[in-house]
Amino acid sequence: MPPLDEFGLIRVWTEGRQSKEMLAKAGVTLGIGDDAAVVAGSSGQEWLFAMDTMVEEIHFRNETMSESDVGYKALAANISDIAAMGGMPKFALVSVSVPPQWDSNRMKQLYDGVYMCAEKYGVAVIGGDTTSAPRHLVVSVTVIGSIEAGKAIRRSGAKAGQFVFLTGPTGLSAGGLHGLLKKPADEGGPDSVPVPPHRLVQAHQRPSPSVKAGRILLEQGWGASLNDVSDGVASEAWEIAEASHVKLVLKETHLPLSGELVAYARDNGIHPLDWVLYGGEDYVLLGTADKRHELAMKEHFRAEGIPLFIIGEVEAGQPEVILETSAGASKPIHKRGYNHFPKGYNE
Repeated sequence: MPPLDEFGLIRVWTEGRQSKEMLAKAGVTLGIGDDAAVVAGSSGQEWLFAMDTMVEEIHFRNETMSESDVGYKALAANISDIAAMGGMPKFALVSVSVPPQWDSNRMKQLYDGVYMCAEKYGVAVIGGDTTSAPRHLVVSVTVIGSIEAGKAIRRSGAKAGQFVFLTGPTGLSAGGLHGLLKKPADEGGPDSVPVPPHRLVQAHQRPSPSVKAGRILLEQGWGASLNDVSDGVASEAWEIAEASHVKLVLKETHLPLSGELVAYARDNGIHPLDWVLYGGEDYVLLGTADKRHELAMKEHFRAEGIPLFIIGEVEAGQPEVILETSAGASKPIHKRGYNHFPKGYNE
């Protein structure tokens, strides 16, 4: 078997294990392969199921996240998957595997963050599991949401002629993480960097899932395809391109650049586009929509106080993502972002 990345491995591990007939009989409308699974409900509704796991030293460290930050972000990441389908988050199951150094007080603070996020987004925490762990903390969260039957916005709805949009700037979380992992300049040291702006740190530690934006896109019928930016714009754009069998052309001059991010990146000798395209964990929405909706979308999002950036267009062709640079050149954007199993893992 040739080397596979994380997503290829998921397909190998899960594809074809259960028949379409069996899944349909169980009420599964959409199974593995999108931001959330869709399952038949009642009274014109369907259920959305999403699960994410955070592992100490992989997703967070003591120097990057407080205990309450970990709990907050673990739930927020799952809520974002529900938002990416246009749904409403309803319930959460929280499971923790706790190592010895995470005493009762630290775990209470973690749950403080979970419940703070739950209250903000109207999610009822209804159960989970608790076990011991030998070395590192593991937090797994399942969020169950609801959505109007047949209305879930999938990654596979992009069509040639549509435009590509973002519901907020990206790269902020990556910039915040960069600063948190380095020793601030005012503390000295060979690896010191300028202190990251608070907005960047907040974006990394306390992300804001785009539930309202997702609901607008569903209720107005504007969202043709949708994905949340968890692994980076490049990775999410590739997922839409592959699921929809189209080419996405992004325009460098249209990508939203936060002034704080640009200044901080340049102070650190980093091109801000690296964080914008490949940073991840921003949890804004990336999607496509018909061009006839562009003006209405801009006006509606402006009235709601939600950013909307038109960053490219969809073209017919083999699945790929292209960047039109500010210099007028076109270059491929590689499917790069955070990957738990880089190619070669299974060699």
